[in-house]
Amino acid sequence: MVQVLTDLDLVISKSYISSDGGWFMDVFHVTDQLGNKITDESIILYIQQALCAKRGVIAKEARICLGKEVAPGAKDLALEMTTKDRPGLMSEISAVLVELGCNITAAVAWTHSTRAASIFYVEDGLNGGPITDPIRLANVQEQLENVIEAHHVEGEKRSVRLTNPAVGRTHTERRLHQLMYGDDDYEMCRGCDGGDKGHKKGCDRTHVSIESCKEKGYWIVNVRSRDRPKLLFDTVCALTDLEYVVSHALVSSRGTMADQEYFVRHKDGYTLNAESERQKLTLCLVAAIERRISEGLRLDLCAKNRMGLLSDITRVFRESGLSISRVDVGTHGERAVGSIYVTDASGHDVNLNTLELVTKEIGGSAIAVHKSQKWAAHGSSSRTSQRVPNTRVENEGKPRSSFGSLVWAQLERLSRSFGPIRS
Repeated sequence: MVQVLTDLDLVISKSYISSDGGWFMDVFHVTDQLGNKITDESIILYIQQALCAKRGVIAKEARICLGKEVAPGAKDLALEMTTKDRPGLMSEISAVLVELGCNITAAVAWTHSTRAASIFYVEDGLNGGPITDPIRLANVQEQLENVIEAHHVEGEKRSVRLTNPAVGRTHTERRLHQLMYGDDDYEMCRGCDGGDKGHKKGCDRTHVSIESCKEKGYWIVNVRSRDRPKLLFDTVCALTDLEYVVSHALVSSRGTMADQEYFVRHKDGYTLNAESERQKLTLCLVAAIERRISEGLRLDLCAKNRMGLLSDITRVFRESGLSISRVDVGTHGERAVGSIYVTDASGHDVNLNTLELVTKEIGGSAIAVHKSQKWAAHGSSSRTSQRVPNTRVENEGKPRSSFGSLVWAQLERLSRSFGPIRS
């Protein structure tokens, strides 16, 4: 459900999740990006069909929402790569793909803790359609491995993987989380060490606390962080991929901060008995939240799509001494659209004169500075804070009442009220 709402770019301002004793109840308060009520029938139809039992049967008119196809067909080859982050990496990868006759239909890349993970979707640049020749595929993988290995030292992790088109392919952004987790990017994470006192007043770093609820056999996971888009999706991905089952949850935001509380068990039934397990879960949640907080200046791309477009754009960045911290580019019809975040080679803000020269060379009509840098700069489950920026955040330094202590009795009463369905 969270993935469906995220793919539609809907804003989740509040959420209640409860699933226990064979029953579940999920409540999501959602609006569009401007805070308006959802009235588009195609969006409502898509949500209804995406959540039905036959998930593979979604009408095409239901997939076309907000002017784009929400669930594109899995017809392209996926190239997955993890490596040490370095300037010019995206430029080298995209240039090699063009030389090999591959047309990039979409590209998504994240950087975090000196590591980089990327997924490129490609098709045959000459004839269109999927690349099926095994010799050609082997050559593509070999050439990409050469690029990845060029600046590596012995013992450093790296990977290149080709995934053929398939129905039910893992969601792209969830797959990026999995790639970065497999690359151990979480080991260098350090959230806010607020201890039992929680956040200090004014602190906007990520804070994770884990407590035991022995009476019910749960672990209570509390996460407090700056609010930003897709925060709920990223947190749920981390818990799911670590094989934790969320039985109850409450997510809300106030001002610029978001609070998430989860009651979890491991899918095998055991709880977090070792301190090392608790520490790993804490670091993984911090990493999942931090990966999407993009450093640098956001540039929006909108240009007529052609083979080699991404290669040309990233080459200009590399030759101008700019580094790419995040990429999310795709194709909508005959247009290439998306966003690219850039910094200078040292990870600092881009010089305005350099930026002017770069946009002029690429083409001012093709790429432009994003109009609002608010979310790029601060890193929002909801974006509620965008709609109520003047809301006062009180008692930041005080311990919060647990969701469980407030509504546990009501949840138990609700679950006992259900009886078996008679057919």
